[in-house]
Amino acid sequence: MHDEEATVELLYERVRDALDGVRFELVLVDDASRDTTPQRLDSLADADPRVKVLHLARSFGHQAALTAGLEHASGDVVVMMDGDLQDPPEVIPEMLARWREGFDVVFGVREQRAGESWFKLATARWFYKLFSRVTKLDLPQNAGDFRLLDRSALDAILSMRERNRFLRGMTTWVGGRQIAVHYHRDARHAGETKYTFSRMVRFSLDAMTSFSWLPLQAATLLGFVFSIVAFLGLPLVIVARYAHIYVRGVSSILFVILLLGGIQLITVGIIGEYVGRIYDEVKGRPLYVVRSARNLEDEVPSDEEPVPERVPAP
Repeated sequence: MHDEEATVELLYERVRDALDGVRFELVLVDDASRDTTPQRLDSLADADPRVKVLHLARSFGHQAALTAGLEHASGDVVVMMDGDLQDPPEVIPEMLARWREGFDVVFGVREQRAGESWFKLATARWFYKLFSRVTKLDLPQNAGDFRLLDRSALDAILSMRERNRFLRGMTTWVGGRQIAVHYHRDARHAGETKYTFSRMVRFSLDAMTSFSWLPLQAATLLGFVFSIVAFLGLPLVIVARYAHIYVRGVSSILFVILLLGGIQLITVGIIGEYVGRIYDEVKGRPLYVVRSARNLEDEVPSDEEPVPERVPAP
């Protein structure tokens, strides 16, 4: 949750009602909110020991905050979701039903996305198609971070410590039995989206480079293509000279400089993206820093029935 003061209590109530009769814990991660979200979260934790709160020392970003919640969840099965109530908690019982049938991952697929512009919907479709082609991972269309994970799948994901995280891609990568649950995504209950256009571009770039070397291979291919273009352009320079439309040295020098300069800038930029990610990894810094927490050390008492045993999927 980041600056979600208007949704804190309603999120808690809807999760509590959706999981009535099931033993659960609710781990709420505050990604350094600047409004009254931290105080509201602490009030919930004080009133209900099932609510566990993590306050991060600063805003580490969406994927790092989700990872913090996953690492501090102690259940046999975990559902991750955003705190803006676009993904309805009422879908969780259906996810649990699929998990009891033996599935390791149950991901939500959004059939409708209320309150989102045509531009965001179009760019999302393009991203999913491009990601699947580049990475060879079958990332389901319109599947976001709202998903259920069995403990075995969660442990596999948490063993991957890369900093530039793309959790929905990591979930697909670990494999196992996976199934979709379809639902209608609501508009935001309050506030504005934290994903600006620049953040979406950065997120997409992180996703691509985390799962594919194709951009590096494309840089090599680009070098070959422009080299061929240069060789094909040499006869034109010779023809221009004998046609008396040739200024000695000018066109050939400009042609070579622009060609080689463009190739170098593109390839160096692509290589730099990967080198920057390597630099982030080798520093070995933690993904996030917890400033304070509530109810994380306490055993959650409950007289409710535990989650039923699973039946292996056929």
